[in-house]
Amino acid sequence: MLHVKSFAFNPFSENTYVLYNDEKEAFLIDPGNMPEAETETLHHFITSNQLKIKNILLTHAHIDHIIGLQWAYDTFDVPVLIHSDEMEILERASFTTKNYGFFFPAFKGEIQHIEEGEQLKLGSEIIEIYDVPGHSPGSVAFYNQNNGFVISGDALFMMSIGRTDLHKGDYDQLISSIKNKLLTLPENTEVYSGHGEPTTIGFEKEHNPFLK
Repeated sequence: MLHVKSFAFNPFSENTYVLYNDEKEAFLIDPGNMPEAETETLHHFITSNQLKIKNILLTHAHIDHIIGLQWAYDTFDVPVLIHSDEMEILERASFTTKNYGFFFPAFKGEIQHIEEGEQLKLGSEIIEIYDVPGHSPGSVAFYNQNNGFVISGDALFMMSIGRTDLHKGDYDQLISSIKNKLLTLPENTEVYSGHGEPTTIGFEKEHNPFLK
């Protein structure tokens, strides 16, 4: 069985996730921890539950989702998994943060590229990768059929969708990604978004005004 623990971090209220199984294997997804208190909260959860981080996963590389990336890599010493189309966004992060008034050094660490059709494993559980570009060029979602959830990044939110006015955002592409990828999942699939509360595919099909 897989468990999903979420943390709302940094001034953007970004959702960082720890995905783990009963054997204490775990993925750390979108580490957005910024001040020391957030980092201590995240680290304490991982260590107190004796979790072994196998990889750091990125749904995309906008700054609010990677503020804690260097800390996470330095602490757990595991590869960072990201879509190759998202590398430009990651490499621009140090420049982008200047617009928000703080310094963010370029990430230094091992990166491995992932793409749709590949599968990640935590024990016997399979995590499928879906390409969902539009919010950013290399956005991906992580889907686990057995436990009925998808971690959607900033593609799909409760009653909303990701913004597309940032660098290389594309509204039509995002709508296509949501309708042709995420909305094809079972309606009872739990959606864990990059911001805000969880929702379900069925609820968004029925109520999301952007998907009418």
